[in-house]
Amino acid sequence: MKNGWKREQLGELCEILDSQRKPITKRDRTAGKFPYYGATGIVDYVNNFIFDEPLVLVGEDGAKWESGASTAFRVDGKCWVNNHAHVLRPHRKTVLDNWLVHFLNHSDLTEFVSGLTVPKLNQGNLRRIPIPVPPLPEQQRIVGLLEEAFAGIATAKANAEKNLQSARALFESFHDSVFSRKHENWADKTLGEVCEYANGKAHERFIDKDGRFFVINSKFISTDGEVFKKSHEALLLLQPGDIAMVLSDVPNGKALAKCFLVEEANTYTLNQRICLIRSTKFHTKFLFYQINRNRHFLSFNNGENQTNLRLNQVLSCPLFLPPLIEQKTIADKLDAMSEETQRLASIYERKLAALEALKKSLLHQAFAGNL
Repeated sequence: MKNGWKREQLGELCEILDSQRKPITKRDRTAGKFPYYGATGIVDYVNNFIFDEPLVLVGEDGAKWESGASTAFRVDGKCWVNNHAHVLRPHRKTVLDNWLVHFLNHSDLTEFVSGLTVPKLNQGNLRRIPIPVPPLPEQQRIVGLLEEAFAGIATAKANAEKNLQSARALFESFHDSVFSRKHENWADKTLGEVCEYANGKAHERFIDKDGRFFVINSKFISTDGEVFKKSHEALLLLQPGDIAMVLSDVPNGKALAKCFLVEEANTYTLNQRICLIRSTKFHTKFLFYQINRNRHFLSFNNGENQTNLRLNQVLSCPLFLPPLIEQKTIADKLDAMSEETQRLASIYERKLAALEALKKSLLHQAFAGNL
């Protein structure tokens, strides 16, 4: 540690006001103008307060404690705090609020967290967290440098995120414009009129190895969990150019149908929650892009307890049928724009990652005494 710096436990640097906290169940809260804080921030607004001063809150349970997880945050003014956040009043002649917040958020505090079922940073372990303590003027200097740098990083991140959203929005706008109106030589059809349809089959036996085929399940297509399972037996084999579409999804029944385009032969089969769509009248990619655009028509709107798409919904999905040569031209343009969007997205995502890495590096240097 840098000369002139001390290391003290958090309990020696702060008065801990946890005994003044008071949880209010949701049904017992009366709406008001005062923020009601929990482990990670404002949970609600209530009509009364129990604190009225600058404080530092640290998540006790229901939070995350890894480096960069924003475990700690400052509050000021009239507020209410429930029992999921520790309440700290720093000894400000020794340590600055923001020094403490930046250090706690930069640190990996998981070694101080106990409990497997309900992880918790209890007060005893909170008090033991070692904090580097430079002289107060040096804390002020370093905190000033950090916050000036963080303001610049926040602006750069906001610009990168805006550019990322714009790139994606440009593709979506073009995608929508292609299918938003019928051209003179385009025929109006329904999916059932121009496509073959088949349901997937139930697979009772799943194995981890030595299986013959990949099974596409709804979690894979909706990017919501595990990717593939292998089936011992393929009951419905897909071909390149086939489209697999989700027939059921999340419990509230409000998700949109999602599609997966098969590009490899003799590799995939489906479970019963996925259907196969196949057509010789469409260019593969044109049909895929059009169904993805029209999936809003296929929203799961069968009621709170019914999350399955019905056969008549799928078969009645409206489609435009242009001449094949026009389909290919449009599909090629959408492919090119999709690739460019992905290229730009990759650039902006790398920039965001670099900015986050810069922030972590600055924090590391600050608390090592090298800033």
